Amino acid sequence: MIEVNKLSKEFKNIKAVMEISFSVNKGEIVGLLGENGAGKTTTLRMLATMLEPTTGTAFINGLNVVKDGQKVRESIGILFGGEVGLYDRLTALENITYFAELNGMNKEQIQNRIIELSDLLDMKEYINKRVGKFSRGMKQKVAIARAIVHDPSIMLLDEPTAGLDVTASRIVQKFIKKCKEDNKAIIFSSHSMNEVEKLCDRIVIIHKGGIVEQGSIKYLKTKYKNDNMEEIFMNLVGDNIEK
Repeated sequence: MIEVNKLSKEFKNIKAVMEISFSVNKGEIVGLLGENGAGKTTTLRMLATMLEPTTGTAFINGLNVVKDGQKVRESIGILFGGEVGLYDRLTALENITYFAELNGMNKEQIQNRIIELSDLLDMKEYINKRVGKFSRGMKQKVAIARAIVHDPSIMLLDEPTAGLDVTASRIVQKFIKKCKEDNKAIIFSSHSMNEVEKLCDRIVIIHKGGIVEQGSIKYLKTKYKNDNMEEIFMNLVGDNIEK
């Protein structure tokens, strides 16, 4: 599971994240919501051991993200939005295999896992083709497979459906639900409120680096007497959403 305790990150006197605290249990999807620049990606990068917190602590399966960085990385799967970072000259199979080997998997484990993932993410038709000419959706699915090929217990997903068409998005959403069924702890960042309501057990709303609200969808709708989560979100973060 994930435990975040008063986690902060400052860049040259700019407070990107300010003393945020939340948790994610096994078999739970927690949505991280906020406008661009709110601190979502910085938070995920600290949990992924890519950035060291300025203050506060975070634990992944009981491991300190600063003191036990290597062991933490072995138990997490990371997927950030934007460029997927695949090797264009390699096939989808070769890209996934390379990262599986980096995670210490043997040939039999790699073969069985790739068969499972290519079926789950509907990649069988192009698993042996070079990724250079793939569509955005095809590349994203390969990137997801690469990120979780070692079957991590913790998933950090930053807008995994960004730029995907409806069909590809549904496949990714189905995959995320499967991860929940497999008892993984998942942090899911998205700009789609419909997607968040469909997938998340709880949400954490960040504004200007700090948490302004958190709880289940049902709890927030009841608390603010509003069935429209987008309106609740807008009211909480004010008029600072980018147009």
